[in-house]
Amino acid sequence: MHHRLSTLAVAAHVFVGASLGCARGDGRTADSASARTAIATARRDDFGDTLPATLVPRRIVSLNPATTELFFALGAGDRLVGRTEYDLYPEEALAVPALGGGMRPNVEAILGVRPDLVVLYASTENRDAATRLRAAGVPTLSLRVDRIAQFRGAVARLGEILSDTATAHVVVDSVDRTLERVRAATRGRPRAATFWKAWDSPVIAIGGGSFLTELVDIAGGRNIYGDDPRPSLDVTIEDVVRRDPDVVLAGPESAARMRAAPAWQALRAVREGRVLVVDTVLVGRPGVRLGEAAASLARLLHPGAIQ
Repeated sequence: MHHRLSTLAVAAHVFVGASLGCARGDGRTADSASARTAIATARRDDFGDTLPATLVPRRIVSLNPATTELFFALGAGDRLVGRTEYDLYPEEALAVPALGGGMRPNVEAILGVRPDLVVLYASTENRDAATRLRAAGVPTLSLRVDRIAQFRGAVARLGEILSDTATAHVVVDSVDRTLERVRAATRGRPRAATFWKAWDSPVIAIGGGSFLTELVDIAGGRNIYGDDPRPSLDVTIEDVVRRDPDVVLAGPESAARMRAAPAWQALRAVREGRVLVVDTVLVGRPGVRLGEAAASLARLLHPGAIQ
């Protein structure tokens, strides 16, 4: 609901700004209105909250591994004063104090490092933390980054907030070029029906709402649960067997447990040795290494297609 209202408000603002510019017959006025709209949009987050227009953050807490990677890619890693315990890339991020997890974070620990901006993952579990931080006078930016398009949007927002839109464009262009190179390399090859096992018990599959399904598609595969709009979903072994994937993608430990479990021997891909181990550190987040992640999957699904 918050996201929908935010979108409608932005659309109305764009229409009014453009109308005023045309009525005055002043192209520069229209351009200025568009620029103001772009800035306002960049500073409105996925909870519908808005950052102060004059904010230039110097002490940032990033509680999302994807945005932590982005701050370093945008040359602002030295502004970070807090991260989650899961933010392990780039290596320089390890020097930033870890403040716990990114979901339902410790607000007191965050306030203790005196941030002037906190970046959160826009999940309902983090709404209370955002509210409490704002009540304490700390601006928050909550971004939901589950899809490749949302990654591009996050880069644009952070680039505007950091006053470095040029670097933001470079980051997005670099990722997009690599993604297109992988897509071109796998175009026309047979699309392997793929089951991505994200968890063992309960069995959790990656669904169509995740960037991981997009990466599988770019890498020349087809997620057997890609028709489900959720990022992930509980499934049964029986249903996976019924869908009969050509290959299984899983992390190292999960793949080993799957191969050893008698119940999974009912799956043809397991019996025939087509459980492929993914680099979970590389592919596990929609960050600046999306292109590398797609390439790594293409090497698994289509050996020799890409170097």
